[in-house]
Amino acid sequence: MATSPIQLVVHSRLLSYGSTESTKLVPASSGNRGKIVCSLRKLELEDMNFSGIGRNNDQQAPRRAHRRKALSASRISLVPSAKRVPTYLFRTDIGGQVKVLVEKTNGKYKVLVEVLPLELSDAHSELVMVWGLFRSDASCFIPLDLNRRGADGKSSTVETPFVQGPSGKVTVELDFEESLAPFYISFYMKSQLVTDMKNSEIRSHRNTNFVVPVGLSSGHPAPLGISFQPDGSVNFALFSRSAKGVVLCLYDDISAENPSLEIDLDPYINRSGNIWHAALDCSLPFKNYGYRCKAATFGKGELVLLDPYAKVIRRVIPRQGGSEIRPKYLGELCLEPGYDWSGDVPPSLPMEKLIIYRLNVTQFTKDKSSKLPDDLAGTFSGISKKWRHFKNLGVNAMLLEPIFPFDEQKGPYFPWHFFSPGNMYGPSGDPLSVIKSMKDMVKKLHANGIEVFLEVVFTHTAEDAPLMNVDNFSYCIKGGQDLSIQNALNCNYPIVQQMILDCLRHWVIEFHIDGFVFVNSSSLLRGFNGEILSRPPLVEAIAFDPILSKVKMIADNWNPLTNDSKENLFPHWRRWAEINMKFCDDIRDFLRGEGLLSNLATRLCGSGDIFAGGRGPAFSFNYIARNSGLTLVDLVSFSSNEVASELSWNCGQEGATTNNIVLERRLKQVRNFLFILFISLGVPVLNMGDECGQSSGGSPAYDARKSLGWNTLKTGFGTQIAQFISFLSNLRVRRSDLLQKRTFLKEENIQWHGSDQSPPKWDGPSSKFLAMTLKADAEVSQTLVSDIVGDLFVAFNGAGDSEIVILPPPPTDMVWHRLVDTALPFPGFFDEKGTPVEDELVAYEMKSHSCLLFEAQRLAEIDSSKRKKQIRLSSKRQ
Repeated sequence: MATSPIQLVVHSRLLSYGSTESTKLVPASSGNRGKIVCSLRKLELEDMNFSGIGRNNDQQAPRRAHRRKALSASRISLVPSAKRVPTYLFRTDIGGQVKVLVEKTNGKYKVLVEVLPLELSDAHSELVMVWGLFRSDASCFIPLDLNRRGADGKSSTVETPFVQGPSGKVTVELDFEESLAPFYISFYMKSQLVTDMKNSEIRSHRNTNFVVPVGLSSGHPAPLGISFQPDGSVNFALFSRSAKGVVLCLYDDISAENPSLEIDLDPYINRSGNIWHAALDCSLPFKNYGYRCKAATFGKGELVLLDPYAKVIRRVIPRQGGSEIRPKYLGELCLEPGYDWSGDVPPSLPMEKLIIYRLNVTQFTKDKSSKLPDDLAGTFSGISKKWRHFKNLGVNAMLLEPIFPFDEQKGPYFPWHFFSPGNMYGPSGDPLSVIKSMKDMVKKLHANGIEVFLEVVFTHTAEDAPLMNVDNFSYCIKGGQDLSIQNALNCNYPIVQQMILDCLRHWVIEFHIDGFVFVNSSSLLRGFNGEILSRPPLVEAIAFDPILSKVKMIADNWNPLTNDSKENLFPHWRRWAEINMKFCDDIRDFLRGEGLLSNLATRLCGSGDIFAGGRGPAFSFNYIARNSGLTLVDLVSFSSNEVASELSWNCGQEGATTNNIVLERRLKQVRNFLFILFISLGVPVLNMGDECGQSSGGSPAYDARKSLGWNTLKTGFGTQIAQFISFLSNLRVRRSDLLQKRTFLKEENIQWHGSDQSPPKWDGPSSKFLAMTLKADAEVSQTLVSDIVGDLFVAFNGAGDSEIVILPPPPTDMVWHRLVDTALPFPGFFDEKGTPVEDELVAYEMKSHSCLLFEAQRLAEIDSSKRKKQIRLSSKRQ
């Protein structure tokens, strides 16, 4: 970029009198900035040191310089023309009007100033326009003529006479080289026939200079962010209600300490309501941009802030010993790259069919054991390479932990920005490569029948997030319970609600995302003062947004600020699903020998206490372990007072052990957790590492989680658990008539039992056994791919002793087949086809802390090889 070595200062040209704060600018390089050609003379700008101006023809220079700081923009209107040429109308202090037209043609800017004839009197004939150029401080003009100096040695303004044409119009026409833009032209008029200087000058009706932007148009208030216009300009739009002034900061070198150019947006031309906007020529050699917001940031007005709507952002590498006010990210002045989505068909799975795997993008493949190249490990491309892992587990949906740029000290649940993926997730950290690799990942997973969900956090930001400094008063909640933090977003405020909706639409349209999990969803219900709203506008707007109508929306009450979950009645409009915290708690309670059987039964049947009233079990997203709290293997290994809230049980010994009895019990418990998760109505959600025994050493902290160890999948534990998960996934698909229901089971389709076929002791605190028969619906079963349509008998023993279980009679012409017994050794504890039970045997010895599954199959399906290994039971006849 060829610029002159000028130090520029940009002012807000307010209509009120008084000094204004300024921000300095140093252009990036020296050289010829360009030349100005007016209708009377040709002036070259070559290697000049611009230090300001003094008016040698004005004895009141200090007063005039002060008055030129204010823009005479009252009653300015943009007059549309056929060519969309900006035209500005000004009222004068003698009651008339001045019209200024700015047009770009043949590589030059033409400025035409016309004084309307009705304004001129005989006393004000023979007008001269006194003008100067500035990019910043209106009192510091760019020198245009080296041969004319004021008494103080400073450059003077230029005087250009008005010319009256044949049509009677009185005009001045000035031409400027395109390379000089953007800049402002400031002028007033004076009559050469009036000797009284005070009466000879014509200014705006506010007694200030006329100021017009050249190469910088007013732009448009929508859409927010940047947008590229058909006329070759780029439009900037930023919401800030509290900012007294906004400075557009442009960079041609992202490593520079300061912006290459700063333009103070005029509140009368570049502001509509609470939106600041401007448009610049795309040919200007700037690469990145940000904003300074004056008087809106509690003393942080010097910060260059990232545009909240920036779609492509670049990380600023801090210099050693550099300024502490340098931005962390800047927006890229480029279009979001196009992508070839041809052939992409989202799986569009019904909610009840989902089997979800939650993962952290970096930790999933970062470990050396993933055997991926360094540039792919820990990235979206790494996930694309490992898609077969999901297929092997039977997973058909992937849930990504937050992928937005975040506070690296606190983790991904403290976002810095919402409209772009973090640069760390790409092969080179280049933002355009990151965006492409994410889209490649989504397309690859879709091609293999796997949906992609994102965890999103819209209730708070990182403490130093730019959003809060853009407009803290609009974006931040100001009070209420548990809102002592300064970065809680005011989600139900209209502009914040609009931003969240725009963000969700962006991820759906540009990245083909299939669903969102809203972390800390209880805070989505809060109003401006922290009060709970019965009909929160944001939640309702998401539920009925037409673009989001096919996207799955899931509320998650987990709060990363406090690392806990709070129950609340979430308004759903029959649209929102929820992460079921009660499922997790009640299953953990049962398997550690506590809790009531009625609670277990409620969770098995889809949590009707939560999802009745218009939704159903498909809206219950069930989990045992998640990415905060204890991992699955730690749930059965640690139960000290420090983790009492985790409802865990160490199976007889705390932490690591070589005791075989304890290890066998822990193994059974891991199997039991997974079995109940998949046999229950609702959507099972696995957590990364569940399949291979990932441990965090008993720490419930999020940052204690480790990268996935791919070698652990090859261990005996990893092999059998991964195979068991695959078996359970296939079982849910094969018996979708009973295990993947969108509606609750009918009363006639389920029967509850005690161990001896007597009714269960629902409210007995010492009762630890529950069995149920799920009866196949003949009409529904006819639509299944499998021709096995028999009943299912399921039993759960949470006690420390064995139970003799009386099996109910199988349906006519059918025999019970044992599919699962979590107490048996691997590989015999599960069987895809099942092991048949001898016809006359009706009782089964069920070991302590175990689960059973029997399926009724037709007699014809038992082959001779199966008959040779029929179960020999310790039994009794009914």
